[in-house]
This record gives sequence, structure tokens and C-alpha cells, in this order.
Amino acid sequence: MKISTRGRYGMRFLIDLAEHNGVLTTLADIAARQEISPRYLEQLSPLLKRAGFISSIKGSSGGYRLARPPSEIVIGDVLSVLEGDMLIADPPPANSESTIQRCLRAMVYDKLNALIADVINNKTLAQITEMSGQSPMYYI
Repeated sequence: MKISTRGRYGMRFLIDLAEHNGVLTTLADIAARQEISPRYLEQLSPLLKRAGFISSIKGSSGGYRLARPPSEIVIGDVLSVLEGDMLIADPPPANSESTIQRCLRAMVYDKLNALIADVINNKTLAQITEMSGQSPMYYI
């Protein structure tokens, strides 16, 4: 599993809006701050709007903002809209697995899927934005 440009840029788009929570922000401003093409953000905005993550107001004083509080937007929900399912390996068709395939799925793939789900389904935009303002602490 690899998160595509769509997923990475979409997350940066939402995190930027979360950092400017409540303030209408233009795509040009977000693009400049995040160093993302405005045209790419134009492609992402309808997906995020349809999913209920952002809202927009048209006009000269318009822009984008989060449709919900950052604490209610779960990273896993955003990635599933932008990327589809986040499985390492697709589940096999019924009764088509050999013993080796079943063991590999049970011992590796299912555990990786559970770990990924645990991380992305337990983090919100609010948690990410809280961390983005802090410098990491390094210990020697």
C-alpha cells in the first residue's frame, strides 16, 4: 500500500484549512502555502466537498473552510474518500485460498491491515494540527 499524491495533497489541503479553522481561504492561498498546484486542488475540492469535509462560498470574498470541526474529521475517513480502501491485500474470493495463502493472510496481511486501520482511524485533523506546531524533541 502506498498513499498516492491525491491522498497526500488532500490531507495537506485539509490540514491547512484546519490550521486556519473558520477562516475562508482561497485555493491560491492554500496552494502557495502548501506548494501544491492550484489546479490539483481544484480537482480535489469537489471530492472533499461531496464527502462533507469542506464547504465553499463563491464570489470575491469567498473561499473554502472545513465543514466540520477538525476534531470530527478522522484521517481514515479522508483517506478512504481519496484513496479507496486502505488494505494491504484484497480479501480473497470465498473458498479459493490454499493453506499457504490462508496462513500468509492470517499471519501477515490481516495484522498489517489492523495496524494501519488502528493508526488512521484513531487520528483526527485536530491531533495532526496540534502536533504540526510543535518541534520534535530529539534525545541523544
